[in-house]
Amino acid sequence: MEETGGRHIVALCVLKGGYKFFAHLLDYIKALNRNSDRSIPMTVDFIRLKSYCSDRSTGALKVIGGDDLSTLTGKTVMIAEDIIDAGKTTQTLLSLVKRLNPKMVKVAGLLVKSTPRSVGYRPDFDGFEIPDKFVVGYALDYNEYFRDLNHVCVISETGKPKYKA
Repeated sequence: MEETGGRHIVALCVLKGGYKFFAHLLDYIKALNRNSDRSIPMTVDFIRLKSYCSDRSTGALKVIGGDDLSTLTGKTVMIAEDIIDAGKTTQTLLSLVKRLNPKMVKVAGLLVKSTPRSVGYRPDFDGFEIPDKFVVGYALDYNEYFRDLNHVCVISETGKPKYKA
């Protein structure tokens, strides 16, 4: 709330893996609004990105769906991302969003992976730093499996063949 200066926020959820984090983050912001003497108006939008096949990065970022993002022009944007792995996907998304000339862009990442593949990107707000392991649950998936778990866990190498694409 302090970072935005009380300005209207466009909360942008990166789907599919970010939907549970996004919902909980919005609930938290709404609770802050209810318990504060100032309230921050908020609208929501969604963008779907794909950069993985199984547990491997494809090296390319696909934007699938999403409304016309030109509505972000001149706005304060908060991007909710499930996991920052090497950081390439988030940096690519940021360059796409920044071309639309928003007033401000902040990124909230639930998980930040400690990996030698990192490009050095860190979100403005992060929840947890995790080791360089492939994690699933809490909407993070392995070939669309495990999104329904209420917790985050490491998928075992022996379990991967059971759920391959």
